Amino acid sequence: MSEYIAPIRDMQFVLQEIAGLDQVAQLPGYEEATHDLVDAVLEEAAKFANEVLSPLNYSGDQEGAVWHDKQVTMPTGFKDAYRLFAESGWPALACETEWGGQGLPKLVSAAIAEMWKSANHAFSLCPLLTAGAIEALVLSGTDKLKETYLEKMVSGQWTGTMNLTEPNAGSDLAAVRTRAEPQPDGRYRIFGQKIFITYGEHDLTENIIHLVLARTPNAPEGVKGISLFVVPKFLINDDGSLGERNDAYCVSIEHKLGIHASPTSIMAFGDQGGAIGDLVGEENRGLEYMFIMMNAARFGVGLEGVAVCERAYQRARDYARERIQCTDIGVRGGPKVAIIHHPDVRRMLMTIRAHAEASRALAYVTAAALDAAARHPDAAERKRNQAFADLLIPVVKGWSTECGVTMASIGVQVHGGMGYVEETGAAQHLRDAQISTIYEGTTGIQANDLIGRKMAREGGATLKSLLVTMRALDAELAGQGGEHFASLRSRFTAGIDAVERAADWLVTTYGKDVRAASAGAVPFLKLLGTVAGGWMMARSALAAQARIDGGSSDPFYPAKIATARFYADHVLSQADGLASSIVDGAVGVLAFSEDMF
Repeated sequence: MSEYIAPIRDMQFVLQEIAGLDQVAQLPGYEEATHDLVDAVLEEAAKFANEVLSPLNYSGDQEGAVWHDKQVTMPTGFKDAYRLFAESGWPALACETEWGGQGLPKLVSAAIAEMWKSANHAFSLCPLLTAGAIEALVLSGTDKLKETYLEKMVSGQWTGTMNLTEPNAGSDLAAVRTRAEPQPDGRYRIFGQKIFITYGEHDLTENIIHLVLARTPNAPEGVKGISLFVVPKFLINDDGSLGERNDAYCVSIEHKLGIHASPTSIMAFGDQGGAIGDLVGEENRGLEYMFIMMNAARFGVGLEGVAVCERAYQRARDYARERIQCTDIGVRGGPKVAIIHHPDVRRMLMTIRAHAEASRALAYVTAAALDAAARHPDAAERKRNQAFADLLIPVVKGWSTECGVTMASIGVQVHGGMGYVEETGAAQHLRDAQISTIYEGTTGIQANDLIGRKMAREGGATLKSLLVTMRALDAELAGQGGEHFASLRSRFTAGIDAVERAADWLVTTYGKDVRAASAGAVPFLKLLGTVAGGWMMARSALAAQARIDGGSSDPFYPAKIATARFYADHVLSQADGLASSIVDGAVGVLAFSEDMF
């Protein structure tokens, strides 16, 4: 079984040529993110991913996390891997230097996170949730909470979780019923149950810091009455040492389709008198604070889609190179050849590769926008970049993860019958990938957020600005010769037109018939992702051609152009059909009465 090899060359290309690492490194506080430093970090992360995390992926899946007596034992090797992970400073990569972090841009940490996710999806979820909890405390916690928790969370000594939903609530957080009772000392006792808590219990670290949504006694109904609390597994003494065990226990873990090595916990708070917690920020603003974590987690989950595309590609490609079957098509009586010779296998491999490259570039560009939104000295630029990132995060999360599932499925198809056999590893990628389209909000929830909060609420202004930026690329494409660029330009222009047509219809319809607009939400998310991916591929092709024109003979660059051409012909070509399903498809979606189903 082949191990994951980080695609450092493509990552460097995207960081430097597409996402603008040089511009990010000019932002205040990011000056040390030079090419040399970033390349060194990428190399070290690649070694860790290949040598430590990837070998545990299959064995961790087979062994799984095990629950016993309110405790969870992680699969063999995970505890040692996490110790090395923390000792090497990886949890601190993008954290504030004030709390022991290394202060690198989100753009760089996104590339590193992609490696963890490709190498070992289940392992990567623990630092993902911890990073979100850190961000929420940095932005919303009191000085005391920060001093108590951040340094040890940033170092990886402690991990973090977010406890949102409950058995009765699902995605409807207005239905949350966990309660928080104020105590005379200013703290709270928490009572309730939370489900689907990733890494809610494990044996990797000495403490786990839970961020929990709950209601205080006089809180209003609905989402306006939710507060956020810090509830540690072990209470913290005044000197920073661990105190007594808190009343927060894992009562079971879920038996899941995939990510078996990631414990998905059912957490019970207060069964023995109340779990001690501290309020984060102000009462009744918990959902606002939790969305800090959720937005970070949604971006991180989107990277899982990128990662599984890459991992599925590598495994399918390696198998196709080795699997000898049938003679070459059109050759009678010739020798049997590796299946990578067969046109349909090549089509499948190119489909996976093109989606990996397009989704990677889109995610990294979004990460660079988040860096600019946080650090750019000009307020107008911060606002513009934040709006751009807000628009694209549902796409990075929704489109990339849907691509991940589809590409993992195609990877199984490349293997043929052997893809259905667990020992090849292809099936695990498909099983693991499926959850990425669900947690932190299903694809439908991402799509509703996209067309509602991110488009209709502002009349589509940010999207229109994005389309203007996309159209500005048209002249550059027109200036290139050859059939690759002619096809790319034709398909890309048609894709922009399709997005504009569908977006105009959605913004106009949303206020008059929200159900009709919502029927087209997921197709629009897919359409925008497809065309935004085409934008990335067009930019990549132009950057590659510039290198060739400059005298480079590196085969990496012609491959970039050929992959962009494939994306245009096989993926961008779907744009007009998606637009039609949005504009004309609501009637069919809503035609049935309930008793007709």
